[in-house]
Amino acid sequence: MLGKTPDRQLPDRQLNAARLVLVTGPAGAGRSTSINVLEDLGYEAIDNMPLSLLPRLLDGPARPRPLALGIDTRNREFSVTGLLELIENLSARPDTDLTVLYLDCRSNVLLRRYSETRRRHPMAPSESPDTGIFRELELLIPIRNRADTLVDTSDLNVHQLREEIERWFAPATGRHLALSLQSFSYKRGLPRGTNMVFDCRFLVNPHWDPALRALDGRDAQVAAYVAADPRFSAFFDRILDLIQLLLPAFQEEGKSHLSIAFGCTGGQHRSVTIVETLAKALAEGGRQVSIRHRELERRNGDKKPV
Repeated sequence: MLGKTPDRQLPDRQLNAARLVLVTGPAGAGRSTSINVLEDLGYEAIDNMPLSLLPRLLDGPARPRPLALGIDTRNREFSVTGLLELIENLSARPDTDLTVLYLDCRSNVLLRRYSETRRRHPMAPSESPDTGIFRELELLIPIRNRADTLVDTSDLNVHQLREEIERWFAPATGRHLALSLQSFSYKRGLPRGTNMVFDCRFLVNPHWDPALRALDGRDAQVAAYVAADPRFSAFFDRILDLIQLLLPAFQEEGKSHLSIAFGCTGGQHRSVTIVETLAKALAEGGRQVSIRHRELERRNGDKKPV
């Protein structure tokens, strides 16, 4: 299956569409640092602007520089529904080239960072930080799932985070194209904001092997099982060739982000293996790739124990 998702039709972008990066994520994950890096890269940076003011800002005079906007649960007027609506409205504007950057972090690392600074968590000012961390991670799940670019800062220091942000957003010769690959389950519906979707359900399903059922497509045994399907190699090679053909064309067209999704029945085995294998092949070819596994994140990542 190849095509745009029906719930979000991408508008034709103006050649001079203004670049806008929305930076969000849980408190303590590195949002302020990322905003500062973007400002150093030439972005006009605004942190904690009320959501209702952003459309007025964009409707004003043309900005000479790209805009980076920091948003989190401390923003006045913040709500998940309101932010999602804002993202969809901005995505539909032909004069705006939007990227949603989500700074993620494991809950135990967030707790350590709060313990080191002795700060109170904004979502639990009179309770322990771990309570606020859990609440915020739960609240932000829909935003995380909608993000165009996800950077996990758990194992990054300040300098490494700077390098990561620069890799994604520093101006370069020609237009930078961020590529995101994600797996999903058809039972939970198509992922939002995806440009292309491929169906992997024709491949042999490891779910029916009791020894593999509890594993996922990142496991070497599962990957080998899926790759042993006689149809795998031809499918994979054609997909890789197609993506390598399209990426330069999208970059020349001025697109800043391309999201490609691979689906199977449960989003645990076949689609995960395809994404992992494809990301490795593209990275070896010099492409910068972000990986998302929607169902694995739901199962393992959304409620990470502190």
